[in-house]
Amino acid sequence: MNRDQMTAQIRGGNGFIAALDQSGGSTPKALAGYGVGEDAWSSEEEMFALIHQMRSRVITSPSFSSGKILGAILFERTMDGDIDGTPVPDKLKELGIVPFIKVDQGLAQEENGVQLMNPLTKLDALLEKSVAKGMFGTKMRSVINHADEDGIRAIVDQQMEAANRILDAGLIPIVEPEVNIKSESRAEADMLLFQELMRAVAGMEGDREIMLKLSLPKQPDLFAPLVAHDKIMRVVALSGGYSHDDAVAELKKNRGMIASFSRALLQDLRADMDDGEFDKTLGGAINSIADASAT
Repeated sequence: MNRDQMTAQIRGGNGFIAALDQSGGSTPKALAGYGVGEDAWSSEEEMFALIHQMRSRVITSPSFSSGKILGAILFERTMDGDIDGTPVPDKLKELGIVPFIKVDQGLAQEENGVQLMNPLTKLDALLEKSVAKGMFGTKMRSVINHADEDGIRAIVDQQMEAANRILDAGLIPIVEPEVNIKSESRAEADMLLFQELMRAVAGMEGDREIMLKLSLPKQPDLFAPLVAHDKIMRVVALSGGYSHDDAVAELKKNRGMIASFSRALLQDLRADMDDGEFDKTLGGAINSIADASAT
């Protein structure tokens, strides 16, 4: 896939984006959900080898290349790895899947009701490497726990500052200011975030475009003006702790948004499944998420 083909697929393709970007802090939980306990490794390298095996199995499963996966978000170690001797980004593009890379360095402590990203001290080097490996875009996450206007504005400002650095490097940023779906002020936080994002994209210069990855809002179709905005290539939804069935049901209420699910995509896969059962289970999840993304 060349750059124009990847752009066209992400902008208008039918399907969704798979989130395969669990990093160091979330890897043990992801492995536990897969049926691999912490007694299965004795070092960080062994742990990451196990998660790479899981991701490789997902990517090489026949249902993953069914045409319903538009893109996949990777952790840096996965980007640097290979599958059967082929670098993972190249393997994805061979399958018709656009590769993205997670670039944030985790979350800061909560302040003003939000968790900003830690300082992006490694961003420039990671962007340079990602461009060299043929990645299309990036993803970076921060979290909104309470409806605090100053905190939410700070999150959007930080995300947009980083987004401009990413655009300067030639990659498309996925801006992910996640609203905690368990927040007692979730509906108000959704609205404040919507207003701040509309403000931010109105100030974007020239023909620059970003993507958004947002929590499914309490009020259906709240983000419809963002979906239609000419500065936003695509709006994708995170599952945010919802089960598969609940995430699919919520996504169907929001026209124009497509999924970028992790837990809701992978939750029923287990290491001890044979390949047939594994692919059938993964394929069922892919089909239902793709169907919800088409509404």
